[in-house]
Amino acid sequence: MFVLGLMSGTSADGVEAVLAKFQGNPYQPRWSLLNSVSVPYPSALRQGVIDAGQGKQLSSKEWLELTEAITEVHSQAVFDCDPKGLAEMVGCHGQTVWHRPPQLKRLGASMQLLQAPLLAQLVNKAVVHDFRSADLALGGQGAPLVPIVDAAIFGKTHGWRAVLNLGGIANITLIPPFSGPDCCASVFGWDCGPANTLIDFAVQKMTNGELAFDRDGLIASNGSPNEEIIARWLKEPFFQKSPPKSTGREKFGLVDMQKRFRAAKNLSEEDFVATLTAFSAAVVAQDLDNLTSNNLVRPIELFVSGGGCRNQVMFDELVKRCRGVRVLTIEQTGIPIEAREALAFAVLAWWHSHQIQGNSPAITGAKRAVVLGSRVNPV
Repeated sequence: MFVLGLMSGTSADGVEAVLAKFQGNPYQPRWSLLNSVSVPYPSALRQGVIDAGQGKQLSSKEWLELTEAITEVHSQAVFDCDPKGLAEMVGCHGQTVWHRPPQLKRLGASMQLLQAPLLAQLVNKAVVHDFRSADLALGGQGAPLVPIVDAAIFGKTHGWRAVLNLGGIANITLIPPFSGPDCCASVFGWDCGPANTLIDFAVQKMTNGELAFDRDGLIASNGSPNEEIIARWLKEPFFQKSPPKSTGREKFGLVDMQKRFRAAKNLSEEDFVATLTAFSAAVVAQDLDNLTSNNLVRPIELFVSGGGCRNQVMFDELVKRCRGVRVLTIEQTGIPIEAREALAFAVLAWWHSHQIQGNSPAITGAKRAVVLGSRVNPV
């Protein structure tokens, strides 16, 4: 089956689209990636998405028009990625603007903006969307959903394999080996913390909005990280919490960046960006170290995806801090670095069509596994 996957993550820089073909066993599919494209949001739309996620009050009219504009960019991504119309369906995550993990006796909730019936009509294809709601209704975090897809796509090797996404937020997957005492272990996965989101806000503040992010890590490369500050940040409650856990810009957003900026007021701007960049890598390294210290697992290799791969300073910090782990980009598996999550939602749509359960209680904390997503057909 040909399926098109769409993803716009917490960085809110645009829509990633992939066209893939799946065959065989859903949990060990034969798959091929036929095309991938990136369609950027216009600058005003990107700012609108970020503002909505940072608490700006919008009128009903503004919410409606924001959702329409997001949907229209998603439809453009479909046509750009699949000009011949090969896809039989579209798996679309939508644009997250707010995510609330479960709290005490309160269920979690997550808001993804998308007008799925409009998208189905624009592209004249079935659209599977709203992937998080069922897991949240069953007490889960609703995120991350990609880890068991990673296990299906990447498969196992002779040791534990990790897959890390460096988008706005860093999330990680741990896949057990194909042999040995851990071969029947569950796939692990959780949100580690901020990847690019705090850095992006810092760069926007420093440049009065002229730059949206630290391209190639050039600003960070002109500074030096403050290890004392990083060590203090790593002691915060979220980073001490054991999985399942999920997060987003709601926690690691503009207000959080400003708080850290005030606490690091003696640093130069370049040192502050370097510190945030090293902090993102240190969060991941600490999570891996905690697994090892608790006699759980230690991956032998770490495949890295997402826009953070293009930040050479962040990548080098990962290599330095994740001791004993071979760190590679996901491109070495044949998947473009920004296509992994779009490919994952293509898989989840394919699973939905076969009524295959798409979440993992071991990862999200949901009461049980369930088929994810809702299908909308063009009329």
